[in-house]
Amino acid sequence: MQLAGKRAVVTGSNSGIGLGIARELARAGADVVINSFTDEPADHALAAEIAAETGAKVTYIQADMSKPDQCRALIEAAGGCDILVNNAGIQHVARIEEFPGEKWDAIIAINLSSAFHTSAAALPGMYAKGWGRVINISSAHGLTASPYKSAYIAAKHGIVGLSKTTALEAAGKGVTCNAICPGYVLTPIVEKQIPDQMKTHGMDRETVIKEVMLARQPSGEFATVEQMGGTAVFLCSDAAAQITGTTISVDGGWTAL
Repeated sequence: MQLAGKRAVVTGSNSGIGLGIARELARAGADVVINSFTDEPADHALAAEIAAETGAKVTYIQADMSKPDQCRALIEAAGGCDILVNNAGIQHVARIEEFPGEKWDAIIAINLSSAFHTSAAALPGMYAKGWGRVINISSAHGLTASPYKSAYIAAKHGIVGLSKTTALEAAGKGVTCNAICPGYVLTPIVEKQIPDQMKTHGMDRETVIKEVMLARQPSGEFATVEQMGGTAVFLCSDAAAQITGTTISVDGGWTAL
């Protein structure tokens, strides 16, 4: 298994894209730490389920990614890591003049600043080993923009810039850093939005997906969490050793427009 002996930490990974990435890293042989801000029996049961499915060592560590000290403590509690996937994120939609200041602060903290704090804690251990992979989950909105998502877009653009700087600082030390930029991914959150969109637009499921939700995604298809995970596994492989400081778009052609 190509990632046997490696330890991965994936933030915001008890659902959605983060969970898909954690599962694929475990299938590739890595020991995986999954994370969220909750600390429920279901969180630990999820880790045990992935471990049973994959044969990997999988643990759950609670940490609130809006808190800098908890971001850094997550890496310490994990015993350091060889692979760091900064995935944690939240969203809020409003016009700039109506955007609540506390929502802006929370989105910047969780979607951007947390990646700085976890990276700062993880990189020294990677440098000492001469090997490491930092994978930051940005978005198509890290490369382009839409109205009403000012904080999210600012944070995701920031993640792309942070990834480039991290890559330059890590160059020659066996450590790479890249940003994955998904378009629309079929996660449980997105799935729950479909019935509301059908009602709002008076359309059937297929039409609302194609004409409303995926209007900017030329493929007309959602990406999957498994594809996000597969992309992350590739970036951890020897084949990707010279891929660093760049963005990998998994967006069905969104940013080609």
